[in-house]
Amino acid sequence: MPTTHHTHMLIIGSGPAGLSAAIYGARAGMKPILVQGIQPGGQLMTTTDVENYPGFRNVIQGPWLMEEMSAQAEHVGTRLMYDTIVSVDLSERPFRLTGDSGDVYAGDVLIIATGAQARWLGLESEELMKGKGVSACATCDGFFYRGKKVAVIGGGNTAVEEALYLTNHSDDVTLIHRRDSLRAEKILQDRLFANPKIKVLWNKNVTRFVGGGTPEGLVGLELIDTVTGEASDIAVEGGFVAIGHSPATALFQGHLALDGDGYIQVEPGTTRTSVPGVFACGDVMDKIYRQAITAAGTGCMAALDAEKFLAAAEFEARVAIAAE
Repeated sequence: MPTTHHTHMLIIGSGPAGLSAAIYGARAGMKPILVQGIQPGGQLMTTTDVENYPGFRNVIQGPWLMEEMSAQAEHVGTRLMYDTIVSVDLSERPFRLTGDSGDVYAGDVLIIATGAQARWLGLESEELMKGKGVSACATCDGFFYRGKKVAVIGGGNTAVEEALYLTNHSDDVTLIHRRDSLRAEKILQDRLFANPKIKVLWNKNVTRFVGGGTPEGLVGLELIDTVTGEASDIAVEGGFVAIGHSPATALFQGHLALDGDGYIQVEPGTTRTSVPGVFACGDVMDKIYRQAITAAGTGCMAALDAEKFLAAAEFEARVAIAAE
């Protein structure tokens, strides 16, 4: 039989944002329930070497970090639920969310930390080479390609920003775009074209990521010209796919205000959404930084914002009762 679980603080999403919110919420006595979703641990579960998370002098593994954060959240009083939310009702408090199991989760406040997923080209070779030279985050992984030839695939703001960032580590950066002009903002394009470390290959699609060496790593890309159909190749050791991200917000369409790219809109400087008592943190609301450490920071913010909301609501309820 389906069960209804009630909590002061309901959290959905179990990456750095959701787990940080849970840790802060539990320590504040909120006894949070965290519904982990389809990918417990979030994107870091598919990340191998993590070298930029503060507190660790040596390289750590993404899955290990998330296991430690999960254990910490449980240790301080969070209840972790292995379920995936399939429908939401945000029309009144407590908010009611229904899981794939049939169970209902009711929360006096709701923290959304469902994250976002990088878009990929969808090539079989791309999947095989992930973590072996293929990445979707130059800020995360660019350090590992110091002094090496790298390529960025894409033509929007993200691709141009990634290419510019990679010049901090490489003197040989190639931007590969399937069209003959970029979609990025003009100021970014001006910086790109003025940088002598970057060259652009126009009208090219990547058809294969080529591996080789011992241990196997990326050694090149096979390309096809989108105008002439001519095949070519380029030797690179790092390939960064930068064709955008997809926030996990399908559940909230029609319930919360989203921006033009589908990210949850929050009040500037806060994690408050368009529905009082609902808060958003991590990559589901942040399309600029998209780092584990910034996600964790906004998770902390969401827990503090939620705690203040509950305190204010309880005070107002007491005042109303006393006035009767």
